[in-house]
Amino acid sequence: MKLIIAIVQDEDASRLVSALMNDGYGVTKLATTGGFLRAGNTTLLVGVDDNRFEGCLHIIEKLCKSRRQMATSPITAGGAVGMYTHMPIEVTVGGATVFVLNVEQFAKF
Repeated sequence: MKLIIAIVQDEDASRLVSALMNDGYGVTKLATTGGFLRAGNTTLLVGVDDNRFEGCLHIIEKLCKSRRQMATSPITAGGAVGMYTHMPIEVTVGGATVFVLNVEQFAKF
């Protein structure tokens, strides 16, 4: 058995949760915040049997696509200490960051 931890953009989360549940996967949804953009994202916990693991990864990959968007990044204004301005930069968002852990034991009470 495996535990999949998938960190996805909020924009993709609802569709992904629905698709996983429609295919019979149990999903736990956690609201989380990313460190770089400090934007909301969603962390999903999915416990899967080894024989259904690849199917679950396929659904995540299919529904969570990367895209480009503009974000603001603070930069030092004129070299002055403590003076910041916001500079728009283009960043890649979306997709999924997926961690897979082997599960030694599973119990449901």
